[in-house]
Amino acid sequence: MNNSEKFKRWSITEWRIIKTGCTNFVRNAWLSIAAMAVMLITLTIVLFSVIANATFTNTIKQITDKIDISIYLKDSVTPENREKLVKQMRALPNVKEVTFLSKDDALVIYKKQNANNKDLLLAISQTDNPLPASLQIKPKNVNKIAEIKTFLDKKEIKDLQSDETSYSGDRKEAVDKITHATDFIRRAGIIGVLVFAVISMLIIFNTIQMAIFNRRDEITIMRLLGANTSFIRGPFVVESVLYGVISAMVSILLLNGLFAVSSSTLEATSLGLLDINYASRYFSSHFWIFMALQLGVGVFIGAASSIIATHRYLKFKTTK
Repeated sequence: MNNSEKFKRWSITEWRIIKTGCTNFVRNAWLSIAAMAVMLITLTIVLFSVIANATFTNTIKQITDKIDISIYLKDSVTPENREKLVKQMRALPNVKEVTFLSKDDALVIYKKQNANNKDLLLAISQTDNPLPASLQIKPKNVNKIAEIKTFLDKKEIKDLQSDETSYSGDRKEAVDKITHATDFIRRAGIIGVLVFAVISMLIIFNTIQMAIFNRRDEITIMRLLGANTSFIRGPFVVESVLYGVISAMVSILLLNGLFAVSSSTLEATSLGLLDINYASRYFSSHFWIFMALQLGVGVFIGAASSIIATHRYLKFKTTK
Protein backbone atom coordinates (compact mmCIF):
# COMPACT_ATOMS: atom_id res chain seq x y z
CA MET A 1 0.00 0.00 0.00
CA ASN A 2 1.56 3.30 -1.08
CA ASN A 3 1.49 6.54 0.89
CA SER A 4 -1.45 8.06 -0.99
CA GLU A 5 -3.61 5.01 -0.30
CA LYS A 6 -2.62 5.06 3.37
CA PHE A 7 -3.52 8.73 3.63
CA LYS A 8 -6.85 8.14 1.89
CA ARG A 9 -7.67 5.29 4.23
CA TRP A 10 -6.63 7.35 7.25
CA SER A 11 -8.74 10.36 6.17
CA ILE A 12 -11.80 8.14 5.62
CA THR A 13 -11.36 6.61 9.08
CA GLU A 14 -11.00 10.03 10.74
CA TRP A 15 -14.05 11.34 8.90
CA ARG A 16 -16.12 8.38 10.10
CA ILE A 17 -14.94 8.96 13.68
CA ILE A 18 -15.90 12.66 13.53
CA LYS A 19 -19.24 11.90 11.86
CA THR A 20 -20.11 9.24 14.44
CA GLY A 21 -19.14 11.58 17.28
CA CYS A 22 -21.38 14.34 15.92
CA THR A 23 -24.24 11.85 15.47
CA ASN A 24 -23.87 10.66 19.07
CA PHE A 25 -23.83 14.29 20.23
CA VAL A 26 -27.23 14.91 18.60
CA ARG A 27 -28.59 11.52 19.66
CA ASN A 28 -27.76 12.21 23.34
CA ALA A 29 -29.18 15.74 23.22
CA TRP A 30 -30.47 15.98 26.78
CA LEU A 31 -27.33 14.52 28.29
CA SER A 32 -25.29 16.84 26.09
CA ILE A 33 -27.21 19.89 27.33
CA ALA A 34 -26.66 18.89 30.97
CA ALA A 35 -22.93 18.41 30.42
CA MET A 36 -22.57 21.69 28.51
CA ALA A 37 -24.54 23.65 31.12
CA VAL A 38 -22.06 22.82 33.88
CA MET A 39 -19.10 23.32 31.56
CA LEU A 40 -20.54 26.69 30.53
CA ILE A 41 -20.58 27.78 34.18
CA THR A 42 -17.00 26.59 34.61
CA LEU A 43 -15.69 28.42 31.53
CA THR A 44 -17.60 31.58 32.41
CA ILE A 45 -16.06 31.60 35.89
CA VAL A 46 -12.61 31.11 34.35
CA LEU A 47 -13.05 34.01 31.96
CA PHE A 48 -14.71 36.32 34.48
CA SER A 49 -11.92 35.65 36.99
CA VAL A 50 -9.27 36.64 34.44
CA ILE A 51 -11.11 39.83 33.46
CA ALA A 52 -11.92 40.77 37.07
CA ASN A 53 -8.30 40.28 38.14
CA ALA A 54 -7.05 42.53 35.30
CA THR A 55 -9.70 45.15 36.12
CA PHE A 56 -8.87 45.24 39.84
CA THR A 57 -5.17 45.46 39.04
CA ASN A 58 -5.87 48.47 36.82
CA THR A 59 -8.02 50.10 39.52
CA ILE A 60 -5.28 49.65 42.09
CA LYS A 61 -2.72 51.13 39.69
CA GLN A 62 -4.93 54.18 39.01
CA ILE A 63 -5.40 54.88 42.71
CA THR A 64 -1.74 54.16 43.49
CA ASP A 65 -0.63 56.68 40.86
CA LYS A 66 -2.61 59.35 42.74
CA ILE A 67 -1.00 58.59 46.09
CA ASP A 68 1.72 61.03 46.98
CA ILE A 69 3.43 62.58 49.99
CA SER A 70 3.38 66.35 50.38
CA ILE A 71 6.11 68.09 52.38
CA TYR A 72 5.16 71.72 53.11
CA LEU A 73 8.21 73.96 53.40
CA LYS A 74 8.67 77.08 55.49
CA ASP A 75 9.10 80.32 53.59
CA SER A 76 12.50 80.68 55.25
CA VAL A 77 13.90 77.56 53.60
CA THR A 78 16.66 78.60 51.20
CA PRO A 79 16.99 77.14 47.68
CA GLU A 80 20.20 75.45 48.79
CA ASN A 81 18.49 73.68 51.70
CA ARG A 82 15.56 72.76 49.47
CA GLU A 83 17.83 71.23 46.82
CA LYS A 84 19.72 69.34 49.51
CA LEU A 85 16.43 67.91 50.79
CA VAL A 86 15.35 66.96 47.27
CA LYS A 87 18.66 65.17 46.72
CA GLN A 88 18.25 63.28 50.00
CA MET A 89 14.67 62.29 49.12
CA ARG A 90 15.63 61.02 45.66
CA ALA A 91 18.31 58.85 47.27
CA LEU A 92 15.70 56.94 49.26
CA PRO A 93 15.04 53.46 47.73
CA ASN A 94 11.24 53.79 47.79
CA VAL A 95 11.07 57.25 46.20
CA LYS A 96 10.04 57.25 42.55
CA GLU A 97 9.83 60.98 41.86
CA VAL A 98 10.23 64.31 43.69
CA THR A 99 8.58 67.45 42.31
CA PHE A 100 8.92 70.99 43.66
CA LEU A 101 5.75 73.11 43.83
CA SER A 102 6.39 76.82 44.42
CA LYS A 103 4.11 79.16 46.35
CA ASP A 104 2.86 80.73 43.14
CA ASP A 105 2.14 77.34 41.58
CA ALA A 106 0.30 76.25 44.73
CA LEU A 107 -1.86 79.39 44.52
CA VAL A 108 -2.75 78.73 40.88
CA ILE A 109 -3.78 75.18 41.69
CA TYR A 110 -5.79 76.35 44.70
CA LYS A 111 -7.74 78.82 42.58
CA LYS A 112 -8.51 76.17 39.97
CA GLN A 113 -9.71 73.72 42.61
CA ASN A 114 -11.98 76.36 44.19
CA ALA A 115 -13.10 78.12 41.02
CA ASN A 116 -16.76 77.77 42.04
CA ASN A 117 -16.27 79.06 45.57
CA LYS A 118 -16.29 82.85 45.33
CA ASP A 119 -15.90 83.38 49.07
CA LEU A 120 -12.64 81.46 49.23
CA LEU A 121 -11.28 83.16 46.12
CA LEU A 122 -12.19 86.57 47.54
CA ALA A 123 -10.60 85.82 50.90
CA ILE A 124 -7.32 84.61 49.44
CA SER A 125 -7.11 87.53 47.00
CA GLN A 126 -7.19 90.02 49.86
CA THR A 127 -4.05 88.68 51.54
CA ASP A 128 -0.52 87.77 50.59
CA ASN A 129 -0.15 84.27 49.28
CA PRO A 130 -0.50 82.14 52.46
CA LEU A 131 0.15 78.83 50.73
CA PRO A 132 3.54 77.20 51.35
CA ALA A 133 5.88 75.77 48.77
CA SER A 134 5.98 72.00 48.84
CA LEU A 135 7.70 68.87 47.63
CA GLN A 136 5.44 66.24 46.02
CA ILE A 137 6.84 62.73 46.45
CA LYS A 138 5.69 59.70 44.46
CA PRO A 139 6.51 56.42 46.25
CA LYS A 140 7.44 53.28 44.31
CA ASN A 141 5.57 51.01 46.71
CA VAL A 142 2.64 52.45 48.67
CA ASN A 143 2.96 49.63 51.19
CA LYS A 144 6.40 50.87 52.22
CA ILE A 145 5.55 54.52 52.90
CA ALA A 146 6.69 53.99 56.50
CA GLU A 147 10.30 54.04 55.27
CA ILE A 148 9.81 57.55 53.88
CA LYS A 149 7.91 58.63 57.00
CA THR A 150 10.84 57.56 59.18
CA PHE A 151 13.13 59.86 57.21
CA LEU A 152 10.70 62.79 57.33
CA ASP A 153 10.28 62.47 61.08
CA LYS A 154 13.91 63.36 61.66
CA LYS A 155 14.31 66.60 63.60
CA GLU A 156 16.42 68.36 60.97
CA ILE A 157 13.77 67.59 58.33
CA LYS A 158 10.90 68.60 60.62
CA ASP A 159 12.56 71.97 61.14
CA LEU A 160 12.15 72.72 57.42
CA GLN A 161 8.42 72.00 57.37
CA SER A 162 5.63 74.50 57.97
CA ASP A 163 2.86 71.93 58.39
CA GLU A 164 2.42 68.23 59.02
CA THR A 165 3.32 65.98 56.12
CA SER A 166 0.35 64.74 54.07
CA TYR A 167 0.39 61.03 53.22
CA SER A 168 -2.81 60.73 51.12
CA GLY A 169 -4.15 58.39 53.77
CA ASP A 170 -7.63 58.02 52.28
CA ARG A 171 -6.27 56.74 48.99
CA LYS A 172 -3.94 54.34 50.80
CA GLU A 173 -6.92 52.90 52.66
CA ALA A 174 -8.80 52.55 49.36
CA VAL A 175 -5.86 50.65 47.83
CA ASP A 176 -5.72 48.33 50.84
CA LYS A 177 -9.46 47.60 50.63
CA ILE A 178 -9.35 46.91 46.89
CA THR A 179 -6.23 44.74 47.30
CA HIS A 180 -7.91 42.64 49.98
CA ALA A 181 -11.08 42.36 47.86
CA THR A 182 -9.02 41.37 44.80
CA ASP A 183 -7.17 38.67 46.73
CA PHE A 184 -10.45 37.29 48.08
CA ILE A 185 -12.13 37.27 44.66
CA ARG A 186 -9.05 35.69 43.08
CA ARG A 187 -9.03 32.88 45.65
CA ALA A 188 -12.80 32.44 45.37
CA GLY A 189 -12.49 32.32 41.57
CA ILE A 190 -9.79 29.64 41.70
CA ILE A 191 -11.85 27.53 44.11
CA GLY A 192 -14.98 28.02 41.98
CA VAL A 193 -13.14 27.01 38.80
CA LEU A 194 -11.72 23.87 40.42
CA VAL A 195 -15.10 22.85 41.89
CA PHE A 196 -17.03 23.32 38.66
CA ALA A 197 -14.22 21.77 36.59
CA VAL A 198 -14.45 18.61 38.69
CA ILE A 199 -18.26 18.63 38.42
CA SER A 200 -18.01 19.11 34.64
CA MET A 201 -15.61 16.20 34.30
CA LEU A 202 -17.83 13.97 36.45
CA ILE A 203 -20.94 14.80 34.41
CA ILE A 204 -19.13 14.25 31.10
CA PHE A 205 -17.64 11.07 32.55
CA ASN A 206 -21.11 9.77 33.42
CA THR A 207 -22.52 10.92 30.07
CA ILE A 208 -19.87 8.94 28.19
CA GLN A 209 -20.39 6.00 30.53
CA MET A 210 -24.12 5.94 29.72
CA ALA A 211 -23.36 6.24 26.00
CA ILE A 212 -20.98 3.28 26.24
CA PHE A 213 -23.60 1.27 28.09
CA ASN A 214 -26.26 2.07 25.48
CA ARG A 215 -23.90 1.07 22.67
CA ARG A 216 -22.33 -1.94 24.36
CA ASP A 217 -23.68 -4.42 21.78
CA GLU A 218 -22.48 -2.23 18.91
CA ILE A 219 -19.05 -1.91 20.50
CA THR A 220 -18.83 -5.68 20.98
CA ILE A 221 -19.60 -6.22 17.29
CA MET A 222 -17.01 -3.62 16.28
CA ARG A 223 -14.39 -5.41 18.35
CA LEU A 224 -15.28 -8.77 16.83
CA LEU A 225 -14.91 -7.23 13.37
CA GLY A 226 -11.39 -6.06 14.28
CA ALA A 227 -11.93 -2.35 15.00
CA ASN A 228 -8.96 -0.93 16.88
CA THR A 229 -9.24 0.96 20.14
CA SER A 230 -8.74 4.39 18.54
CA PHE A 231 -11.68 3.85 16.18
CA ILE A 232 -13.97 2.86 19.07
CA ARG A 233 -12.75 5.57 21.44
CA GLY A 234 -12.64 8.35 18.82
CA PRO A 235 -16.39 9.15 18.57
CA PHE A 236 -16.67 9.51 22.36
CA VAL A 237 -13.73 11.94 22.39
CA VAL A 238 -15.24 13.92 19.49
CA GLU A 239 -18.58 14.07 21.32
CA SER A 240 -17.04 15.42 24.53
CA VAL A 241 -14.82 17.87 22.63
CA LEU A 242 -17.99 19.29 21.07
CA TYR A 243 -19.26 19.95 24.60
CA GLY A 244 -16.18 22.07 25.25
CA VAL A 245 -16.24 23.92 21.91
CA ILE A 246 -19.92 24.88 22.11
CA SER A 247 -19.70 25.79 25.81
CA ALA A 248 -16.66 28.00 25.13
CA MET A 249 -18.39 29.89 22.32
CA VAL A 250 -21.59 30.36 24.35
CA SER A 251 -19.52 31.57 27.33
CA ILE A 252 -17.76 34.19 25.21
CA LEU A 253 -21.03 35.40 23.68
CA LEU A 254 -22.72 35.47 27.09
CA LEU A 255 -20.05 37.68 28.67
CA ASN A 256 -19.94 39.87 25.58
CA GLY A 257 -23.69 40.40 25.90
CA LEU A 258 -23.46 41.12 29.64
CA PHE A 259 -20.78 43.77 29.10
CA ALA A 260 -22.77 45.33 26.27
CA VAL A 261 -25.93 45.53 28.39
CA SER A 262 -24.08 46.85 31.46
CA SER A 263 -22.19 49.58 29.63
CA SER A 264 -24.95 50.74 27.27
CA THR A 265 -28.50 49.78 28.22
CA LEU A 266 -27.95 50.09 31.98
CA GLU A 267 -25.41 52.90 31.47
CA ALA A 268 -23.32 51.46 34.30
CA THR A 269 -19.69 52.51 34.73
CA SER A 270 -18.97 50.27 37.70
CA LEU A 271 -20.35 47.28 39.54
CA GLY A 272 -19.07 47.56 43.07
CA LEU A 273 -15.29 47.51 42.74
CA LEU A 274 -15.50 46.30 39.14
CA ASP A 275 -14.94 49.03 36.55
CA ILE A 276 -17.39 47.95 33.83
CA ASN A 277 -16.00 50.29 31.16
CA TYR A 278 -12.43 49.09 31.62
CA ALA A 279 -13.53 45.43 31.85
CA SER A 280 -15.50 45.82 28.62
CA ARG A 281 -12.54 47.43 26.81
CA TYR A 282 -10.17 44.78 28.17
CA PHE A 283 -12.50 42.02 27.04
CA SER A 284 -12.84 43.51 23.54
CA SER A 285 -9.11 44.07 23.07
CA HIS A 286 -8.29 40.49 24.15
CA PHE A 287 -11.32 38.83 22.54
CA TRP A 288 -9.44 36.31 20.38
CA ILE A 289 -7.04 35.44 23.18
CA PHE A 290 -9.99 34.74 25.46
CA MET A 291 -11.66 32.72 22.73
CA ALA A 292 -8.52 30.56 22.40
CA LEU A 293 -8.32 30.24 26.21
CA GLN A 294 -11.93 29.12 26.49
CA LEU A 295 -11.62 26.66 23.62
CA GLY A 296 -8.42 25.24 25.07
CA VAL A 297 -9.87 24.76 28.56
CA GLY A 298 -13.16 23.40 27.20
CA VAL A 299 -11.51 20.92 24.84
CA PHE A 300 -9.10 19.80 27.57
CA ILE A 301 -11.87 19.15 30.12
CA GLY A 302 -14.01 17.33 27.55
CA ALA A 303 -11.23 15.23 26.03
CA ALA A 304 -9.70 14.32 29.39
CA SER A 305 -13.07 13.23 30.78
CA SER A 306 -13.91 11.04 27.77
CA ILE A 307 -10.45 9.44 27.63
CA ILE A 308 -10.67 8.52 31.32
CA ALA A 309 -14.22 7.19 30.84
CA THR A 310 -13.36 5.07 27.82
CA HIS A 311 -10.20 3.77 29.43
CA ARG A 312 -12.10 2.86 32.58
CA TYR A 313 -15.20 1.31 31.10
CA LEU A 314 -13.97 -0.10 27.79
CA LYS A 315 -10.84 -1.57 29.40
CA PHE A 316 -8.60 -0.34 26.61
CA LYS A 317 -4.98 -1.37 26.75
CA THR A 318 -2.39 1.24 25.93
CA THR A 319 -0.28 -1.33 24.12
CA LYS A 320 -2.86 -1.88 21.39
